[in-house]
Amino acid sequence: MFSSYQPQEIESKWRRIWKETGAHETCQRSKEPKYYCLDMFPYPSGSGLHVGHLRGYVLSDVWARCKKLQGYNVLHPMGWDSFGLPAENDAIKRGIHPRINTEKNIQNMKRQLEEIGAMYDWSREINTSSPEYYKWTQWIFLKMYKKGLAYRKLVPINWCPSCRTGLANEEVVNGKCERCETPVTRKNLMQWMLRITQYADRLLRDLEKLSWPEKVKTMQTNWIGYSEGAEVIFKVISARDGQEFDIPVFTTRADTLFGATYMVLAPEHELVEKISSSSQEKEVQDYTQQSKRVPEVKRLTQVKEKTGVFTGAYAINPVNNEKIPIWISDYVLLAYGTGAIMAVPAHDIRDFEFATKFHLPITEVIYSPKASRKKDASLKEAYLEEGELINSGPFKGLSSEEAKEKITQWLAQRNLGKKAVSYKLRDWVFSRQRYWGEPIPIIYCRQCGEVAVPEEDLPVELPQVEKYQPSGTGKSPLENIAEFVNTTCPLCSSSAKRETDTMPQWAGSSWYFLRYPDAHLEQASFEKETANYWLPVDMYVGGIEHAILHLLYARFFTKVIYDLGYIDFDEPFQHLFNQGMVCKRSDKTGKVEKMSKSKGNVVNPDELIEKYGIDTVRMYELFIGPAELDSEWQDQGIEGVFRFLKKTWDLISKLEGKPAQEDRKLQRRLHLLIRDVTERIEAFKFNTAVSSFMEFINFLNRPQILARGVDKKTVDSFLILLAPFAPHFSEELWERLGHSQSIFKEKWPLYDPSLIEGGSVKIAVQVNGKLRGTLVLAKDTPKEEAIEKARRIEKIRKYLEGKEIKKTVFVPDKIINLVTTQG
Repeated sequence: MFSSYQPQEIESKWRRIWKETGAHETCQRSKEPKYYCLDMFPYPSGSGLHVGHLRGYVLSDVWARCKKLQGYNVLHPMGWDSFGLPAENDAIKRGIHPRINTEKNIQNMKRQLEEIGAMYDWSREINTSSPEYYKWTQWIFLKMYKKGLAYRKLVPINWCPSCRTGLANEEVVNGKCERCETPVTRKNLMQWMLRITQYADRLLRDLEKLSWPEKVKTMQTNWIGYSEGAEVIFKVISARDGQEFDIPVFTTRADTLFGATYMVLAPEHELVEKISSSSQEKEVQDYTQQSKRVPEVKRLTQVKEKTGVFTGAYAINPVNNEKIPIWISDYVLLAYGTGAIMAVPAHDIRDFEFATKFHLPITEVIYSPKASRKKDASLKEAYLEEGELINSGPFKGLSSEEAKEKITQWLAQRNLGKKAVSYKLRDWVFSRQRYWGEPIPIIYCRQCGEVAVPEEDLPVELPQVEKYQPSGTGKSPLENIAEFVNTTCPLCSSSAKRETDTMPQWAGSSWYFLRYPDAHLEQASFEKETANYWLPVDMYVGGIEHAILHLLYARFFTKVIYDLGYIDFDEPFQHLFNQGMVCKRSDKTGKVEKMSKSKGNVVNPDELIEKYGIDTVRMYELFIGPAELDSEWQDQGIEGVFRFLKKTWDLISKLEGKPAQEDRKLQRRLHLLIRDVTERIEAFKFNTAVSSFMEFINFLNRPQILARGVDKKTVDSFLILLAPFAPHFSEELWERLGHSQSIFKEKWPLYDPSLIEGGSVKIAVQVNGKLRGTLVLAKDTPKEEAIEKARRIEKIRKYLEGKEIKKTVFVPDKIINLVTTQG
């Protein structure tokens, strides 16, 4: 008999052994096939990790350990996304310098990650805010700059009038500054941009070759926003001086061009000032200033009341030569398309609302009997579908599909338009007027202009400062550090100044996966042969909140680096898994919500680990629900998992030293377990894999099984299957059963199909005598286990809701009947 289960003792013991023996350090080259399993690395928050954060790390660790047992050479590294806005805001909030605060937070989070027993190769640890790392982030920026992918441009940014600083989109909450709650305006500033739009087509097309959740692919597809249509040229006559201008407009509905009854420009459009009449000038200027105070998100919403001002100028509709008024309105954005739209109120919701409010003409050009009409036959609302053209000159009677093609051809023949493709994707604003980020390696010289910092002078190190808070001038705090700003031009040696903007928080995380295989390489960011061996990442695990920005930027960086010839692959992550959130009922609102300190529903894993041990916490994280869905944390649930591990410990303790012959029935159950656990892990159904373990232990605990004994091979196979889920627990029992080497040097068990053929039966599940579902179970499944599984079937739960089960009828391998009270 073993001593009782003492998780704290055995877990600290095995973490020490793994560290001393380098058990988790990856062989750089191996005869075994490689497998790269990667977590989205965390930014080091001062509050540390709660149980919601741990879920993803436990999921990836089970996956990585399983792959190791299946014979792969597994790379499973970890590091810190420590530069950028989240880390700086945390430091400002705590009144601690970002460098000190970040180091302190990393120490705490590393302790937590070590305590979960994950097989991270800490010898490859990286930190995006260390000069050794960001030297190569700057190097990649310079490569983009030299390729023409990085450029400066005057663009509108979020601006807080109170703090007198530029804000990233992430710092704007409900249109207000998150720090002082002052309404945010827009301000034009020179910003560094990356030409991600040059890769729009490839970023969209290559989604097809990725094994990613369809939801994520759809989100990226919508963000990139590919549209086919036509670019139409409208002639504009200035109401100020009669000067003529061409305004290109992109439309996907060339078939509705005869219904364009007015034009709308974004208030920030460069032509607004040039074409507006003197009588409208003040109204136009006032409205333009007003629109700067409206956040982009609010401007795009359909439910916002439409506002606008007439400029006094007119455009010429190229298909019928009619003069149409030009308005400005904040529902048109300068950053989208050309910053101008042709308004077709009969066939666009926003245009219809605008035209109705300002009494502008509404000309129907697509007819359908399905359209909603008033008594006078005019439209009640915009008709959005395609149909047959009316009021469209020579194109009358054509279908929308035919008309799109023919009208575009007609325009092209007259140099008034052409076929075009448009993307919603905009170039990436890469500047931040903040301290805690990678300095942009550019020097400004009066003689030479913009000059790239020579590669041999990298890294441009972030200087130590006492005042790291936003400067209040719209400039980075680095602007005030003379010894940093003042330098010499590397081309002509005359006095020059450094760029003082820093890179955004996404910069370091856009290529970190390339660094892990060569984490401490000094002469390069990574070695091509090594990168080609390990990448693309085989399995990438993280939250769906990163579905667009991080994943899109990482794909963009990878494609650029591929085009530069440094790697032989152009996608970073072959498979992606998004884990669901762990939610808990809020002490303040009483609702089940995402864990948050402000909601009073955070569960600290440290206290649970101290009470139950990390293996119990790991298994409960997996057991609470399907891995891809949000799940509710319930404190009482963890007790059940602890009891399971204790029961397993006690059972194997009783079996130790009692050899038994292999039993056919027992072998069938073992091989069913091997099959179920293997298939469920491969499908990321970890919760049902944990259920399989519990059912198997219940089976072994049956008196008739205990009386016959359980053979050593069955116990060994069970522990190997359990090892990825409860690694400390399994290692300890493995050692106590007389094995001299780590359980993770064993091979994953394989099931024998011949042993489980005919081993499953389909059972009818009735509620009050009526068939409500079926259940596939192992032959000879005990009554208690069969009934419990029947009750968990979603269809059956519906019929049991609000009722009490008075009686159960069980015919082995045939029928379950649940007799309930009438509810």
